[in-house]
Amino acid sequence: MELHPLLARLAKMTDAVVVAPDTVAAFESAPGEAVLFFGGDPVRFPEALDVAVVLPELHALFGRSFRVGIVPRECEDEIARRWGVQRWPSLVFLRAGEYLATLSRMKDWEPFVAEVREALAARPSRRPTVGIPVVSATPGASCG
Repeated sequence: MELHPLLARLAKMTDAVVVAPDTVAAFESAPGEAVLFFGGDPVRFPEALDVAVVLPELHALFGRSFRVGIVPRECEDEIARRWGVQRWPSLVFLRAGEYLATLSRMKDWEPFVAEVREALAARPSRRPTVGIPVVSATPGASCG
């Protein structure tokens, strides 16, 4: 699986690893903070390449305090479902496998820095899910 040159640059500058369905759980559950980068198709989502260029700068600004995992396009749908990712590009922040935050789309520098700071300081919470309506099997049934 060949990475776009800007994703290869991201990997080199941050010591990022490429994650796949069979390796993502080990990456996610390792100690400390981590971010999963979901870029999507750079033709459909050109902002992804902007995020790929900015992420090494954010990584350096925060003292390389988080690990970076790059989710390749061919694995994105499966891994995105694990974290409820519905927008591209997205950064999913984790701490030892627990969900912290998702930042979607490209942002101006100062807001991006502030949002990353908040994400890294967040308390773990329930991972988001893709919204699926719950329908009763019994017509007219009520929870009350």
